[in-house]
Amino acid sequence: MAKVKIEDIVDHLDSEFMRALEETIKMYFPDKSFDRRELFRTFKRNIYRKCNTWEDVPDNFVEK
Repeated sequence: MAKVKIEDIVDHLDSEFMRALEETIKMYFPDKSFDRRELFRTFKRNIYRKCNTWEDVPDNFVEK
């Protein structure tokens, strides 16, 4: 098993994740307004709470 540093992955892909999260929220709550940056900060905090700093992932999910 490979290990990945989940916080660094989320930080590296933050703009892509932020856009995907925003699109998802808009699909389910089209009439609601929200601050996309604050929403993403909360999302990241929750990821960091639920995941270990280093997470095991199957080797076939990692290419080097």
